Formats: sequence, C-alpha cells, structure tokens
Amino acid sequence: MNAAMLAARVLVCGIFVQGAFGKIAGWEGQAAYMRAHGITHFTAPLLAAALVVEAGGVLCLLSGWKARAAAAVMCGYLVILSLLLHDFWAAPAARAGMMQTEFLKNMGIAAGLLMIAACGPGRWSLGRS
Repeated sequence: MNAAMLAARVLVCGIFVQGAFGKIAGWEGQAAYMRAHGITHFTAPLLAAALVVEAGGVLCLLSGWKARAAAAVMCGYLVILSLLLHDFWAAPAARAGMMQTEFLKNMGIAAGLLMIAACGPGRWSLGRS
C-alpha cells in the first residue's frame, strides 16, 4: 500500500513537471496560448501563479509534505485550467476530438489528485498531511 501511494504521487507529478518546464522555457508561447483562449488580462501574473502551483505542488507531492493541501489545490487548478483551455464543446470539429481527449486526461489526473487529497500521501512521506 505504501509503495503504491508513493508511486501514485510520483506518477501524477510527471505532467506538472513537464508543464513547469514548458512555462520556464517557453514563457511567451504559453502566454500567447492563454491569450488565444481569451485570457487577455493579467496573463503574466496568472502564468506565474500557474508555475508556482505546478512547481510547488510537485515538490509537496514528491516529498509528501503538505501533500493533501497541495493535491487539493492542484486538482482545483487543473479543473479550472481544463475548463478554460480545453473547451472541446466550443472547438471547431477538426480540433474537438483532441481537445476532448486532453480534457478527459486532465479529469483523470484531477481524480488522482483528489484521491491523494482525500487519503493522504501514505506512510512513505515527510508528513501525513
């Protein structure tokens, strides 16, 4: 059970590590993507907040320190992000299928985060909260 909880925490972090590095290496591209989806105000501060959530959340989940709170914040962040940026219901038919896949993938990740928020990080962690 403890090995499974650690494995879950490590595996769920992969997409957020990729996202954080993508923001660091391609800040302007990420900002342009946000603007293209209608997020035209406060783009830079929102992008910085996203980077903090992703990087800080990964550190908390990997270590297990404050993992429940981090998982809850990351779950909320991912649901909001998915609703704003993967709105397949409003996309042109040519893009709707891929956007729906991205949306559903994110909902699966959100479910894993919700499970960590509910059950905690397991015994192999710096803290059980």
